[in-house]
Amino acid sequence: MGRERIKIDLLIHDLKVPIAVIEAGLTSLLRRPEKYGAVTEKQERVFKRALRNTKVLQALVNDALELGRAREGIVNYARFQVSDIIEQALIEIFDLTYDDISEKIKTCSHLHQFKEVLETKDVHLIVDEGLWCEEICQDEAKVRQILRNLLNNALKYRRSRVELKVDKKDNAILFAVCDDGEGIPAAYHKRIFECYFQVNSTETGSVRGHGLGLAGVLVLVEDLGGRMTLESDQGQGTRFVVEIPLKSC
Repeated sequence: MGRERIKIDLLIHDLKVPIAVIEAGLTSLLRRPEKYGAVTEKQERVFKRALRNTKVLQALVNDALELGRAREGIVNYARFQVSDIIEQALIEIFDLTYDDISEKIKTCSHLHQFKEVLETKDVHLIVDEGLWCEEICQDEAKVRQILRNLLNNALKYRRSRVELKVDKKDNAILFAVCDDGEGIPAAYHKRIFECYFQVNSTETGSVRGHGLGLAGVLVLVEDLGGRMTLESDQGQGTRFVVEIPLKSC
């Protein structure tokens, strides 16, 4: 690892402590009125907004560190359930937008309950019960980061509906994430994976700010030995399919 990369990773890592302190302070103000005093309704809204943004920062820091490890070829294989990464990815997303949904997800003990909670936000999960409970071997943090980024993009750019289909084929796990948004014109399909590239808003009716996100997802997918494909066109929504080979561990 080069000296500049080490410096950047150290700086990113050191951000974790002050962010955690800010999060702990805001949480205490909201949850311990007997110690810190009651807050007004307006103050509570401000504190909750600040708390959501500390979670955004935490996710960005963790993503940056994981991407750095991927570029250095560092992979941590472990066994985990398919349900765990899907639940955790969606909890992290909804924590920033609909914290009531993330709390409901945490209480789900069966797949049908989980699907029902997601459908209240027009997120539709298609997965076999057996695969949902199956243990697989891969780098859990990287797979979860891939899934979270794709789902986050789909939720951001949908008109109304997002679909996540999970399947297993030839010892690989497949995630297909679809939205019914404006779509990506075919001319931009290759460039959309470039760092900081955005589709011109006049082409699609909205700025598609994938930026570093999709470029980073592609790096992670390829470093895990997988591949990612894109199906989309203007006005026809977007479908990303990720295929990641499974390991023995």
